[in-house]
Amino acid sequence: MQHLLLLHGAIGSKKQLDALAKKLENNFTVHTLNFSGHGGNNIPSVFSIELFADDIYNYLKEKDIEKINIFGYSMGGYVALYFAKKHPQKVLKIFTLATKFLWTPEIASKEIKMLNAEKIEEKLPEFASTLFERHQPENWKMVLEKTKEMMIELGNNNVLKKEDYSQIENNLLIGIGDKDTMVTLEETIDIYRNLKNSSFIVFPNTPHPIEKVDLNRLSNEIKTFFG
Repeated sequence: MQHLLLLHGAIGSKKQLDALAKKLENNFTVHTLNFSGHGGNNIPSVFSIELFADDIYNYLKEKDIEKINIFGYSMGGYVALYFAKKHPQKVLKIFTLATKFLWTPEIASKEIKMLNAEKIEEKLPEFASTLFERHQPENWKMVLEKTKEMMIELGNNNVLKKEDYSQIENNLLIGIGDKDTMVTLEETIDIYRNLKNSSFIVFPNTPHPIEKVDLNRLSNEIKTFFG
């Protein structure tokens, strides 16, 4: 069977993709990983897309996998495309969903407001508890702080420029939910049009969180695209 790597989003962990992996295990050899500083991994001094791409490279080396298909949710999709640009020989196909491609200082400033640990504890105690469980024994608040720093850096220096996308030769499927309030349809279409070998898909009645995505629909699209 083909190898398929599922990548989680910012402040997430591989456990969020367990249900999706279960639906795909009869069709692929499914892999998941926690990015550095996520899911209980030691928190490094700096979060970066480059670091997370290195996590993929090291995982493939550890598992002795020459080439792999990648599904990347949100930040995971961004990391997958950066990885394909840096290591094109390691990647077969890529499917992204709910990935934010457009980063400016203004956008970063807006995004980091949603990563305020004190406000999350006050207004979203259940989510705070989820983050605590997701990242223990590490400090979930530190995960948020490092993510905020990374977003600010992305806003100042987007590591994937528009011209970089045109250099990615892999077969790609770019997806977005029609009710996503974090990622715009316009930025997604703009990147899709800059990719040489890409298709575009919209998931109906679908907001940003992976927990809100219809996994039956998603798994079927993954099987069709990578099959």
